[in-house]
Amino acid sequence: MKPLTLAEVQALPAVVPLLLAARALGLSRNTAYRLVQRDEFPCRVIKVGDTYRVPTVELLVLIGVERENVQTAFGPSV
Repeated sequence: MKPLTLAEVQALPAVVPLLLAARALGLSRNTAYRLVQRDEFPCRVIKVGDTYRVPTVELLVLIGVERENVQTAFGPSV
């Protein structure tokens, strides 16, 4: 799975599927699910039915995007 670029991550919707978040972090599918099962995924994971979603803003903060840039994209409440 090819990792996403920073520009691709910044263009994502507010919440993304777990495997897309894993791709942004350069993690394999197996590693992503293993981390979720251990409650060790590096950012918040939301379970919706039988699927997992990750807030994009948390991905951006995790990968070190400047907080000001995140606030510009998502608003001052971030």
